[in-house]
Amino acid sequence: MPTDRQPMDLTSYTARACRGPCFVCAFLAGDPDYLHETVFEDEDHIAFMDRWPTLEGKVLVAPKAHVEHAVRDLDEPAYARLMLFLRRIALAVEAVCDPERTYLYSLGSQQGNAHLHWHIAPLPHGIPYEEQQFHALMTENGVLNLPQDRSATLAARLRDAAGFRPGA
Repeated sequence: MPTDRQPMDLTSYTARACRGPCFVCAFLAGDPDYLHETVFEDEDHIAFMDRWPTLEGKVLVAPKAHVEHAVRDLDEPAYARLMLFLRRIALAVEAVCDPERTYLYSLGSQQGNAHLHWHIAPLPHGIPYEEQQFHALMTENGVLNLPQDRSATLAARLRDAAGFRPGA
């Protein structure tokens, strides 16, 4: 994994996740404290760069509506549309990042980060096994210190790889 990591302030992050506004809804509303680099959005979904990535190219995908349960809150057609949107972004991540493996997972709880969202995390080639999987995903092991322009460039490359065009 890249060595340009910084420690994550887990105390502040936890307080923000548990007591702050919904991070996805705040981002969609344009709250400057919750800015993320958008990869793409359609009428119902949004994909954006992780603000605290543990792996370069890590993207979050969420429905725009405040949905908290993938199983209970989405009917089958809405779930299928979300998964197809997620897959399209994940394929773009694979095309741009050329990972050994692409991790797809959904986290959050009623206590914090309740808005349903999926993580797409590209594992680079050559990472020792003991530094893969959960180890590679945990912010406790530090987050990448990526300049905003690098994140914006990566988002643009992902848009191109997914075939997203303005107005598409």
